[in-house]
Amino acid sequence: MEHTIICQYTEGMAFEADVNEHTVVMDSETEFGGRDSGPRPKPLLLVSLAGCTGMDVVALLEKMRVSYADFKVEVSGTLTEEHPKYYHKIHIIYRFQGDDLPLDKLEKAVQLSQEKYCGVSAMLSKAAQISHEIVLD
Repeated sequence: MEHTIICQYTEGMAFEADVNEHTVVMDSETEFGGRDSGPRPKPLLLVSLAGCTGMDVVALLEKMRVSYADFKVEVSGTLTEEHPKYYHKIHIIYRFQGDDLPLDKLEKAVQLSQEKYCGVSAMLSKAAQISHEIVLD
């Protein structure tokens, strides 16, 4: 399978990308010539990671018949000091809310996502140390 993305330059530092019939706008801060009309490219990598692993965990917990009241994925990345700046450390927090949540099943779903299913995590782990934790709110 191959994915092809086309980013069209619009103005200033802004680009629009067509992704699966959805438009994603990227831009930079005004201090770098942008108009701040969209997110920066690097944080979108963290969005992709959160979405990928989050979807895995939801699907796995569904198969395990685990219900929860709320689920969020929080991702933070630490950039290198030197150019080209890239994320060398990434931390994922899986936040669950609910009654009597089976921690063992939550841990298993997260582990399977990180070690077997999440392709974004697999790609980013080639450049960054990825850690995670589960928080029950």
